[in-house]
Amino acid sequence: QMPNSSSISEFLLLALADTRQLQLLHFWLLLGIYLAALLGNGLISTAVACDHRLHTPMYFFLLNLALLDLGCISTTLPKAMANALWHTRHISYAGCAAQTFLFVFFISAEYSLLTVMSYDRYVAICKPLHYGTLLGSRACATMAAAAWGTGALYALLHTATAFSLTLCQGNAVDQFFCEIAQILKLSCSKSDYLREVGIIYFSFFLICGCFVFIVVSYVQIFRAVLRMPSEQGRHKAFSTCLPHLAVVSLFVSTAMFAYLKPPSISSPSLDLLVSFLYSVVPPAVNPLLYGLRNQELKAAVSKTYISNIHKMHTSLTGVSR
Repeated sequence: QMPNSSSISEFLLLALADTRQLQLLHFWLLLGIYLAALLGNGLISTAVACDHRLHTPMYFFLLNLALLDLGCISTTLPKAMANALWHTRHISYAGCAAQTFLFVFFISAEYSLLTVMSYDRYVAICKPLHYGTLLGSRACATMAAAAWGTGALYALLHTATAFSLTLCQGNAVDQFFCEIAQILKLSCSKSDYLREVGIIYFSFFLICGCFVFIVVSYVQIFRAVLRMPSEQGRHKAFSTCLPHLAVVSLFVSTAMFAYLKPPSISSPSLDLLVSFLYSVVPPAVNPLLYGLRNQELKAAVSKTYISNIHKMHTSLTGVSR
């Protein structure tokens, strides 16, 4: 007799390794990635918030992206690290539902924001004279709020549907976090299962719509950039656009593969790799892609960092006196 959803009080997440040594190795590896993501996104957030020269639409959206990245990676990795460290696989039913909701919320809001960011770059490069009117502070705040709001509604829809399923295939989730695709495998009601699958396909219809919008924006951008007379102008335009395109491509290709791949090529190790690529790699890599190619941002980060060290030094010398 398998438990149904009403009697499931906890789920078992995928054990990342069989031996204790490998588990600890995974723990240190995940901790390294997590700290790098916290540092990178934290530096971008503080630099944009503290430097008045970066109070422009592009950097405002970048600040939102860094906050979403912090939320996204903090939803999945700490629990996986704790489980590896304490040699356990458990996550409570409520914890799993919360993790599902937060993960879908941050991922959906991030994708909506990436769509908004492509519009920002399109207006900046193709319609520079209208930039001030089309992307005023109110318009930017509205677009950012719409991205966060879309994420919240979408997460509510998915989580409510997934956790109303009748689960009778045990409670082992073959993933390092509570992923909807894996919870669906525990369902035994065909109609419930098809309802959630329908929502997933509807989601991909929306994702494809956003992706087409992003691609069309970038085709226009690259056409405009290649017509630019100055080498410097072309370099600056490409340096702000190419990282964005790389992030979107990685995100969409891996997420689509995770949810739309045929069951025949599904294996725990492949599922793990693919979900790692769309849930952990973008938040950790985004600060590098955006920060390292952007001179203004690099200057602001070092300035904020140096001024903070100076403040600490002043306060410490004040205390010692």
